[in-house]
Amino acid sequence: METPEPPSLLAAGPKPLVKIFGVGTAGLALLEAAHTPEFAGSDFIAINTDSPAASSAKVKIHLESKLLRGLGSGGDAERGRALAEEQFSTLKAACENANVVFILAGLGGGAGSGISPILAKAAREAGALVLAFVTLPFDCEGNRREQQAQQSLAQLRAVADGVICLPGQKIFKLIDENTPVVETFRVTAGLLHEGLRGVWQLLTRPGLIQVHFSDVCALVRDRHAESAFAFVETSGPGRAREAVEKILAHPLLDEGRALAESDAVLVSLTAGKDLTMAEIGRVMDQVKRQCAHAQIIMGAAVDSALKDKLCVTVIAAKQGVAAAHVAPRSEARATPLSLPGHREPALSRSRGPRKASKAIQTQLPLNIVSKGRFDKSEPTKHNGEDLDVPTFLRRGIPLN
Repeated sequence: METPEPPSLLAAGPKPLVKIFGVGTAGLALLEAAHTPEFAGSDFIAINTDSPAASSAKVKIHLESKLLRGLGSGGDAERGRALAEEQFSTLKAACENANVVFILAGLGGGAGSGISPILAKAAREAGALVLAFVTLPFDCEGNRREQQAQQSLAQLRAVADGVICLPGQKIFKLIDENTPVVETFRVTAGLLHEGLRGVWQLLTRPGLIQVHFSDVCALVRDRHAESAFAFVETSGPGRAREAVEKILAHPLLDEGRALAESDAVLVSLTAGKDLTMAEIGRVMDQVKRQCAHAQIIMGAAVDSALKDKLCVTVIAAKQGVAAAHVAPRSEARATPLSLPGHREPALSRSRGPRKASKAIQTQLPLNIVSKGRFDKSEPTKHNGEDLDVPTFLRRGIPLN
């Protein structure tokens, strides 16, 4: 007579609605790698500035307009961002009713770097928990892609609940000099796929020691945290010890440094019916030693399909420096406004009457927004006047 499954496995409550977005060329490749039966019940959505028709995602969003004239983002993150801002309502509608939104993207190019932060903002406004899984360029890809990637990463961290970041250079720790390029990118996709799978299982699989959706939300919600993640799988008699070794050597955890620097850690263990309390204790003791000052949440589940396998998921969140507000492209950045008639407070306390000064109309020292492909175009002039300059400035008309 077979041993029945624990009641908690039979009485699974309503699962959160998970939507997985692939953004840009690299994001669509990551989305395809994740399009497997184990993610059944999740909605897959492909977003790109070029047509994502080749994607197997159920929903495809082609962010195209007259702005790009069918040419795509051309590797320019500002173009991708402008297009996402232009169709913000479309992105927000795609996130409606989702409890969790996963964003898969490669940062450094135009679509992934430009669209991902705007998509994260749209998902947050729609009420979802937002977790981004992103890759950073290899050093050999050049300064421009690295700068765009870092800028986009900062913008993502300012709006998403958590960002799992995999720098390309870390992959070299897992390959040798004879590894083909195709295999290198396969390893990268595999690491992010493991991360996505681990979090998905946390949110959708009930357990003996339950990790609730609210626990995950409490870990990352509104922290705008720098989150590190690892998913390891072992088997055999020494599987608990091997799982600990893999966690402490995992490139996504910076060989254990991410645990030592974290202030909140979530650990979930899943195995077959042979999972023992001694194995749970062995794993958790080592985790606690690495992050003695962190808040730790632990969960454990039994899945008979795993047989002799032990799967361990670790999320380490660090409350970094408060994220700076990422201003829209139309806002002035770190530049005070000089308004007509505005006076700064006097530093001295002189007491005599002051003469009223006449308001002088001056040009606001705002940053000039790039004209994109028209940046090098000649100005429009008529009768010696530059028509690109606002009329009130050309004619010296003060604003009331």
